[in-house]
Amino acid sequence: MDTMFVNLGPQHPSTHGVLRMGLTLAGEVITKAVPDIGYLHRGTEKLMEARSYAQCVVLTDRWDYCSAMPNNLAFCLSAEKLLGTQVPPRAQTLRVVMCELNRIASHLIFLGTYGIDIGAFTPFLYVFREREMILDLYEALCGARLTYNYIRLGGVASDVDADWISKCREFLEFFKPRVDEYDTLLSFNPIFLARTKEVGLISQSAAVSWGLSGPNLRGSGVSYDVRKSEPYCGYEAYDFDVPVGEHGSCWDRYFCRVQEMRQSVRIVEQALAKLPEGELSAKVPKIPKPPPGEAYAHVEASRGDLGIFLVSDGGAAPYRIHVRAPCFINLAILQDILVGKKVADVIAVLGSFDIVLGEVDR
Repeated sequence: MDTMFVNLGPQHPSTHGVLRMGLTLAGEVITKAVPDIGYLHRGTEKLMEARSYAQCVVLTDRWDYCSAMPNNLAFCLSAEKLLGTQVPPRAQTLRVVMCELNRIASHLIFLGTYGIDIGAFTPFLYVFREREMILDLYEALCGARLTYNYIRLGGVASDVDADWISKCREFLEFFKPRVDEYDTLLSFNPIFLARTKEVGLISQSAAVSWGLSGPNLRGSGVSYDVRKSEPYCGYEAYDFDVPVGEHGSCWDRYFCRVQEMRQSVRIVEQALAKLPEGELSAKVPKIPKPPPGEAYAHVEASRGDLGIFLVSDGGAAPYRIHVRAPCFINLAILQDILVGKKVADVIAVLGSFDIVLGEVDR
């Protein structure tokens, strides 16, 4: 049979950014799939080698711009290891609150856009209503709705007051029953199930072999979460579950994210209940110069295991930085699992990975 080459992207709504997929088709069946990345490459790792550690935090906002808080946190944790900085308990707790709120906001974007990918527009309107509420909280906190630059070396940029905490609790109470609505609108919709339940299957062994992390790994039934395996910011003191899927399908990856939002609500409630008094930041020099050495820190970001490897030569800027970007690693398996699928399933599979190209390309 003759084959046909099809370009999917780089400018296409379903690619969730500027990703090009080179698809070779035999009829409707894919015989080869090649992800082509780099359209958003800005060289942030190299840029950081010419900036102070505090200035680097600003650049981290631009990786996964849908979930910037964990980006800030991963870099600061690694730099604080180099500096030997002990972060105050209040700042640790606020970091947990903001990262979990950001996980909810990020997963809401996924729910809305993935529904549109499959042909369901209505859930998008609901989830963006709730996401706006979280962005309102962020704006009141740090003045930004997307690139927060809130988590700083040694602590956080600003404190929360009683009014902010009250509004946050109001949001949590409003949000909990909304997740049930999402299940009614989308999760158990027969058409949505038919398009996702048996599509894009990834076995446990394949998920581990390809280095997947986050909901894409847990959707295949692997219970790995950095917050549990190597707790940071006091996560070991919080009571929460790690949702996992059964079959590694598109629906399993989707539903893991839905369940994770419920768990994030639990964590934020616990954090607000025990928010300690005290300082917002440790004493860190305005221009830190860590002693020569290396440090690695990683966090459970909204899209997986985000790691930062830093090398210091004793100067004011990192000598070298490398980012373990979960979206970049999660994307690689597409060239394997798309082969043999029909072209109509490409969007369902690609969307289920919830990639952000700002992080893939950096």
